[in-house]
Amino acid sequence: MNKLMYLWFAVKTIFCTCQPDHKINDFEKVRSHYKISKIGKLPAVASESSGLANGSAPGLFVTHNDSGGKPELYEFDLSGKLAATKPVPDARNVDWEDLGKDADGNFYIGDFGNNGAPRNQFEIYKFNSQNGTEKISFRYTDQKSLAGVSNKPAFDCESLFYFQKNLYLFSKNWGKNKFVRLYRVPAEAGNYTIMPIDSIQINTQVTAADVSPDGKTFALLTYGKILLFAIENDRIDFSKPRSCFRLVKKQNEALMFLNNTDMLVTNEQGDIYQITYK
Repeated sequence: MNKLMYLWFAVKTIFCTCQPDHKINDFEKVRSHYKISKIGKLPAVASESSGLANGSAPGLFVTHNDSGGKPELYEFDLSGKLAATKPVPDARNVDWEDLGKDADGNFYIGDFGNNGAPRNQFEIYKFNSQNGTEKISFRYTDQKSLAGVSNKPAFDCESLFYFQKNLYLFSKNWGKNKFVRLYRVPAEAGNYTIMPIDSIQINTQVTAADVSPDGKTFALLTYGKILLFAIENDRIDFSKPRSCFRLVKKQNEALMFLNNTDMLVTNEQGDIYQITYK
């Protein structure tokens, strides 16, 4: 089964280009401005890395596993050494898909994957090792029924980031029209019903997202490319497409900014890549 999955991703990414994005959304082609380097392997315990965030000290990073993994965060360095395992109390890993962090040290763990067991109730765990775990629960206002694998659910999400007391979520866009939906939910415990605040047509599935430290750029990781958007007046939307470049590195599932231009990407095969702006 794994061999078939890898073959599917290989075919999917080989034919993934930025040409539709240049044509439809007016992205610039800037691949030559980035150097992509494989710099290491994740610790063996992070066998299906699906989120990234800064760790407890410079040079340390945090990841977690995909669906069915333990409710734990794994801190590691870029040599691949496991520095710490952080259990997340009062949480379970139904389908953890992305990870964010705020300036107060709170992690936001997106348990909102919907590509396996059908579901219409989703969670984001707000976790701090000193304060414990709070739950941000939400439903989609326009989801009328459970959506399973057979019909490629429209209500599947694998990406989020924290920005100014809100969490921004991006749908995986399984649908035939290839539109990614953008949602916003408060970064505070509660039960919410959310609806799209913007959308954009992208021809491949979105698997991770992050915002730059200066708050001027956000990035979407997909199977085969990275898309960058400018942020103006602290407004998160798709109105300022900046650039698109290819990143064909197996099953890319996690992304974070290292600074305002450079990024770190991991895939479910355990590879770590650094993307450096030249």
